[in-house]
Amino acid sequence: MSRHLQITFDAHDPRGLSTFWSEVLGYRLPGPPGVDLPEGADPLAAWDDFLACIGVPEEQRNTKSAIEDPEGHGPRVFFQQVPEGKVAKNRVHLDVRAAPGLQGEERMAALEAECDRLVALGAERVRREEPAPPLSAGFIVMTDPEGNEFCLD
Repeated sequence: MSRHLQITFDAHDPRGLSTFWSEVLGYRLPGPPGVDLPEGADPLAAWDDFLACIGVPEEQRNTKSAIEDPEGHGPRVFFQQVPEGKVAKNRVHLDVRAAPGLQGEERMAALEAECDRLVALGAERVRREEPAPPLSAGFIVMTDPEGNEFCLD
């Protein structure tokens, strides 16, 4: 029997990082429990209202955040605030499949376009690895706004 998976990120700014990763993955920020968000509503504003109503102090409202696959297939991604900074290369990273089915220059052009989009959202480009068939189709190494490494693959 397979298990459901949640990916957890330690973060300084859970809301900011969850917003970034929702854009990367095409995920959504869910609304608070029992709140039906109308189309186009800001889920973070809804969370602020919800947390204020239940008495969570303002300085504690950015300690957690999450994003979900709108189709319900991918893992939930959870972001939790931690006091310490990232001090070394992460031992696990995400490979974001940004060019499925593409090969060669067409693949690398699609990865470059996605890289440009993510840099505009706050990511940093680290390096490009060229295709080396048959073992590698090529990829781009990046970091998210808090320095977590991931690959566009």
